[in-house]
Amino acid sequence: MQVPYHYIGLDIHKRTIAFCEKRADGQTVGAGAFGATGESIQQWAEARSTPWVGGMEATLFTGFVYDVLTPYAVELQVGHPLQLKAISSAKHKSDAIDAETLANLLRADLFPACYMASPLVRELRRVLRYRNFLVRQAVAMKNRTTGILMEVGVQYDSSRIHRQGYFNALLDSLTETPASVRELLRTTRCGIEMFQSAQRRLLEGLKNHDHLRERVTQLMTIGGVGEITALTWALEIDDPTRFPNLKKAHSYCGLCSGRNESAGKNKRAPLSKQRNPHLQSILIEAAKLAPHHNAQLAQLHAAALERGYNRNRATCAVARKLVAYLMAVDKSGLDFEARSVAI
Repeated sequence: MQVPYHYIGLDIHKRTIAFCEKRADGQTVGAGAFGATGESIQQWAEARSTPWVGGMEATLFTGFVYDVLTPYAVELQVGHPLQLKAISSAKHKSDAIDAETLANLLRADLFPACYMASPLVRELRRVLRYRNFLVRQAVAMKNRTTGILMEVGVQYDSSRIHRQGYFNALLDSLTETPASVRELLRTTRCGIEMFQSAQRRLLEGLKNHDHLRERVTQLMTIGGVGEITALTWALEIDDPTRFPNLKKAHSYCGLCSGRNESAGKNKRAPLSKQRNPHLQSILIEAAKLAPHHNAQLAQLHAAALERGYNRNRATCAVARKLVAYLMAVDKSGLDFEARSVAI
């Protein structure tokens, strides 16, 4: 005889995890809290005597808890934070109530589950996002360098200021500036070199990783898609088959607006904020440069401008076409072949 599952809602926090365990008929079997350490989580999971299905909200700590609990659960789901309105809009809110709400959503089959990548993909994605963080820090240090020079009235060549030879020569010529300024400039230069060296090492490791090498090479057969765009697509999308059509992919990439229709009136809205921001920023930047390397995308960009689109809308049109190319190559497993483009 098959034992019916129990449904467990998990409200995760930094130090503790609240849980509520229910049967299919809604009767509460157990509730409480346990520590958020790996050992405490394992001890709690091993104490479950009935097969169970678990649900938790996506947070900063969810990946760690998910990996520890996966071997013990029949099924483990991660809830989309923006779609768990039953929690965010509740009048009375506590850890116990939140865990009970998650359990009720699970047993009613109303849990808004989101996609959970494999541990390997999440690890590589973490490395790529940290590399992007280092790039932003290097740019901030470059801006700080030019800002310091402008504060003390030093004239410099903006096209060469970040080249090592020119910077060292300029620094040696600053004999009349305060010593503290020269020391600050040396410090910012060391920071720039450190950030740039670190991000290059991380990028090289990602490019040569066995899980990514072949896929990235294939994606780069698309004109206008470089290694950063290909890596970001491969790690942020992971499995392209989870998108049944291009509209879903455009929505995930943040390349379409939200719909605001009421009483038969449609209001134009900006690009939706419910998107993957890492993928969106990379695709927009790639779409600005892609027309210089891809004749089809250049034709599409020119046609959009002729229709009266401003440059931002034309760039979005190019980004959407890039997504179509990336999806086609990723799903088919074949190199890109240029064909006539529908404008």
